[in-house]
Amino acid sequence: MTNRLAPGDPAPAFTLPNSEGKPVSLADYRGRSVVVYFYPAAATPGCTKQACDFRDNLAVLAEAGYDVLGVSPDKPEKLAKFVAAEGLTFPLLSDVDKTVLTEWGAFGEKQNYGRTVQGVIRSTFLVGPEGEIVKALYNVRATGHVAKLIRELPA
Repeated sequence: MTNRLAPGDPAPAFTLPNSEGKPVSLADYRGRSVVVYFYPAAATPGCTKQACDFRDNLAVLAEAGYDVLGVSPDKPEKLAKFVAAEGLTFPLLSDVDKTVLTEWGAFGEKQNYGRTVQGVIRSTFLVGPEGEIVKALYNVRATGHVAKLIRELPA
């Protein structure tokens, strides 16, 4: 069973390359609230829908005090194509060896069409300004998730 994060837990630190190959650290966002979301693969239908939903709601999230970071096991080159194709305006980070995905409980056993497989567990976390987990959501749906997340943002 994959270890899961819960509200109050410290968010596991990470530094990962973005779509341009430049390092981005969670520590860069200290003092701000961050939405960190993990998704299986860039440029697939569900992941594209989810990324575009975050893109289209960035102003609402920013107004609520949140930055957005997306993390997948894709290489930076694939992320760069995804960013360009969809006009994404927030950082996408590459976790090719799945270390960060695993530390956050977003990689492990999951159900896929009735079979148990190893893979990325679509997950979203709200990280507070002091680096603590405020909300941990596992097995989220790609469609409608961002709207639901915005409705449930802590005041």
